[in-house]
Amino acid sequence: MHDLPTTISACIRHAFPLASNCLHALPKAQSCRCHHARLRLLQAQNYPSNLEMSSTTMAAATVLAVLAAVCVPAAAAAAEGGGAERREVSLDARALVVDGTRRVLFAGEMHYTRSTPEMWPKLIAKAKEGGLDVIQTYVFWNVHEPVQGQYNFEGRYDLVRFIKEIQAQGIYVNLRIGPFIEAEWRYGGFPFWLHDVPDITFRSDNEPFKQHMQRFVTDIVNMMKQERLYYPQGGPIIISQIENEYKMVEPAFGSSGQRYVSWAAAMAVNLQTGVPWTMCKQNDAPDPVINTCNGLICGETFVGPNSANKPALWTENWTSRYLIYGNDTKLRSPEDIAFAVAYFLARKNGSYVSYYMYHGGTNFGRSASSYVTTNYYDGAPLDEYGLIWQPTWGHLGELHTAVKQSSEPLLFGTYSNFSLGQEQEAHVFETESRCVAFLVNFNPH
Repeated sequence: MHDLPTTISACIRHAFPLASNCLHALPKAQSCRCHHARLRLLQAQNYPSNLEMSSTTMAAATVLAVLAAVCVPAAAAAAEGGGAERREVSLDARALVVDGTRRVLFAGEMHYTRSTPEMWPKLIAKAKEGGLDVIQTYVFWNVHEPVQGQYNFEGRYDLVRFIKEIQAQGIYVNLRIGPFIEAEWRYGGFPFWLHDVPDITFRSDNEPFKQHMQRFVTDIVNMMKQERLYYPQGGPIIISQIENEYKMVEPAFGSSGQRYVSWAAAMAVNLQTGVPWTMCKQNDAPDPVINTCNGLICGETFVGPNSANKPALWTENWTSRYLIYGNDTKLRSPEDIAFAVAYFLARKNGSYVSYYMYHGGTNFGRSASSYVTTNYYDGAPLDEYGLIWQPTWGHLGELHTAVKQSSEPLLFGTYSNFSLGQEQEAHVFETESRCVAFLVNFNPH
């Protein structure tokens, strides 16, 4: 890390008296006035957590989390933006670009199959009120095609209705087609009849499997196109996912696994949806597919985009963990979640974070995988019944507000990092008109 420049340190001191112990000798800001964008609730005091955490960020019982200060000259320029008539989604090294404008996006996972159509409007409204820009959902092959060739999109399985409700409330969709989804769902989302296809080997360079996978994915994409649900058509879908955490099993398939990854990526891109595709936990995702991070602390564990023209996206920030019958509940504190988000934005130049789950819902009937409880994801910001879970929902909402106030330097600024001590660091994003500084203190005392 580098020594902290006087102008930036002055800006930090002016915004945050809390930083005075680190910056007490530095002069006050002369060239900018600071609008407060404090992540003021991110200080954790002896928070409980049964989740496994890294020794670097979470070993301390008390963590002074990231604080952000935005410095704005009196004549600051407006943020860059695109024309209102554009309907396109692209990407660059910093962010997803919607209608020509880089965006900081917060997303939350909720599954239409784990709630009822009557619940959807209120769930989506509460997610939007909590500061979310995007709803993520998997597509569940086994409920849509329980019998080969016979589709079901009725009731809780009405994917189009779910997406149109999201659109009606003015937010975006990340459609995670898979079709292997895991999700603690029966058979990982595969229909049982797929097992009986002659000579089939799942998730490999195997012609019977690829034929059925391509057919289902194509059918879903065509359904979305027919309903005009992709963003360039006027719909809310701005991004999609193919496959799911395949890197965890890819070595078992050897060269067949590598060929399968290349095939799956090419197949998805060739469907010409007009929006980017992702592969989560797939560090070798072929261009132009974006490799994304899933986990608890992607600010530390994510290796970063595998190409200079891809942004850093976090598609699953686990808000707790699913529960197995007989095991203890594993809750995660809101301070822990918020710290991880801010650290990812600061250290990895991240611009997209999704909470898995934002609403866990209910595993109806025998839909869950083995030994998973009917109540999916205790501790999510919205509980099984759609009620707000405090303080998590409100805490993350304040985080979203603060970060969005800082979006211009985050998306367009020059990045620097500095040491403030053995256990303190600053991550600074600066444009000619604005700056944002993330202060990190790993000292529990």
